[in-house]
Amino acid sequence: MEPQGTITVARALGLPALRRGLPEVVSGQELLDRPVRWVHAGEAPNIAALLKGGELLLTTGLGVGPRPAEQRAFVRRLAERGIAALVVELGPRFRTLPGPVVDTARSCGLPLVQLHREVPFVTVTEEIHTEIVNEHYALLRQADVVHRQATEVLLRGGGVPEILRHFAAFAANPVFLETPDGQLLYAAGPGGAPPAGAADPLQVWEGLRAPRAAERPEPPAGSVIADIPGGGAGPGAVRARLTVLPVAGPLGPVHRIAAERTADLLAVVLLRARQEEELAARGRGDFLTDLAEGRIEASDAPAQARVLGFRPGPGGPLLPVVMRLVEDPRPLAGGGESWAALAHAVQEELAGVGVPVLLGVRLPEGRIPLLAGLRGATERSAVAERIAAALRAGVDRAWPDRTGARPPVVVAGLAVGWDAAGAELRHAAEAANAACGPLPDRGWYDVRSLDVDLLLWRLREHGDLAAFVDRVIGPLLAHDRTARPPLVPTLETYLRHAGRKAETARALHLNRQTLYDRLARIASLLGSDLEDPRTVLALGVALQARRHVR
Repeated sequence: MEPQGTITVARALGLPALRRGLPEVVSGQELLDRPVRWVHAGEAPNIAALLKGGELLLTTGLGVGPRPAEQRAFVRRLAERGIAALVVELGPRFRTLPGPVVDTARSCGLPLVQLHREVPFVTVTEEIHTEIVNEHYALLRQADVVHRQATEVLLRGGGVPEILRHFAAFAANPVFLETPDGQLLYAAGPGGAPPAGAADPLQVWEGLRAPRAAERPEPPAGSVIADIPGGGAGPGAVRARLTVLPVAGPLGPVHRIAAERTADLLAVVLLRARQEEELAARGRGDFLTDLAEGRIEASDAPAQARVLGFRPGPGGPLLPVVMRLVEDPRPLAGGGESWAALAHAVQEELAGVGVPVLLGVRLPEGRIPLLAGLRGATERSAVAERIAAALRAGVDRAWPDRTGARPPVVVAGLAVGWDAAGAELRHAAEAANAACGPLPDRGWYDVRSLDVDLLLWRLREHGDLAAFVDRVIGPLLAHDRTARPPLVPTLETYLRHAGRKAETARALHLNRQTLYDRLARIASLLGSDLEDPRTVLALGVALQARRHVR
């Protein structure tokens, strides 16, 4: 495969100017895929000293020397210089190539070509140089297209993760953004389902760091690295580093140029305050979402979580927790600084919880998922309460202008191991979406208390649910729209106290007779017996479902 932005020795030999010389490859047939950086013609015995490597050298052999030792030294110096190939035109100097020249070229691994007909070297030089320039221009145009597309991603409201995923798709290899000291900020794969046996980007990163965990290892050969300027006060200060690893395929010059242009674009984005914190939080949020959606194997999850800084105690259970912002998060989704401030504030509040926590953010859903490491299942409730308080405090710190807004919904799942963490995290996220009742006194919902709400939430798009509500309590709702006092609160309180009239009357601050009159009116409107258990069940479900079909 020909490297991008270059032409190879084989392609050069196929161009018209050299093809007219009837080229014959004498040695190095297997090396004709070498890139040609430039073309040089010369006859000086010390021509090697004038070269930089990568050249296609054209000569008639006048500088080769008459003695075998001189001929071997001439070829050996060219090979040591790293030229792409040696092309000798047969004629007055050599009718056939000397044996020492051929033997040395073969032993040094240097492509050697003889031309059987005379060709103008200036024509060869002009033709090959034109091809090299055209290839480089095409490479720049391709890199420019990638840069323009990445800019469009940014203008459409995307951020650093979207730009990195776009670049990873172009490179068809994993892309990483890291701090100057080697801490991972975000990892992006080419997208789509990875091929069989292919590693997740976090697995690649873990594998790269594992052999030399105590120091920052060098990336493998063929990697592309681009520094993102902007850190510190010095002109050469680096804020972050973009790294592309040749995992799925080789990387060429076009990837290097595109990476440098992408790095310049990322530098502009990262100028906003706390962008690195938001980016790391979004990367953790992507991991937690992938875990919840079953895109990460349970056996791979602990190692990937370690890459992201989560190190729970060995053998201890995990507590999935999800916070959902009740207000519409879309106005904040485009404001990276707002989300960065939230991630920073919540992370600081969680530092005092006393257990290891892996916190992420999910901008599209206005959701913050996390995993906490417990020492044992018995501390679930205490830790959930501390986490809920920290999450709410973080929201209040980051967004103080939310005064009067509805508090965020916090749902704690069950304490589970890695094998069930993904499913429980997904369950908690769905339950957070379904929660619409009054906030519990302790400030968080136990996922088990939301089972009925979750069932109704899943049915909310079906007209049958609205029809059920209307059929069971429709007359009561119609009464409350036009008459006073409203009767729905009376029914809700009555059911909440399991039909105990004395407790219901006290909760509503009513005398017994007034309560009896209201219950009789409810039974008459609905045509139902409020003492029948099946009727009571239907009424309770309908009242709960009403919140989901408004």
